[in-house]
Amino acid sequence: MADDLFKALADSTRRTILDELAERSGQTLFEICSRLSVKHQLGISRQAVSQHLAVLETAGLVETRREGRCKFHDLNTAPLRLIAERWPTPDPPGPEKSTS
Repeated sequence: MADDLFKALADSTRRTILDELAERSGQTLFEICSRLSVKHQLGISRQAVSQHLAVLETAGLVETRREGRCKFHDLNTAPLRLIAERWPTPDPPGPEKSTS
């Protein structure tokens, strides 16, 4: 799972898609494409965005749900928390407590 996660995060376009879903989760492919084009000036095809979303979904960062004919994409940050918990940082040494 970690390999898929790091692969998904390695691409700047996929990180931009995640930023957009963090700002407003539950977007359709059309909405994501529109925001990438208008807000980020990315001239990217719907097919390319769809492929990026598939990589993000494989990594568990995007979940989809269908309502009628519409497919909505939601951000899932749980895999990021799992990675952060994988390498916990040790507690920094603190000042010695005085016994006075």
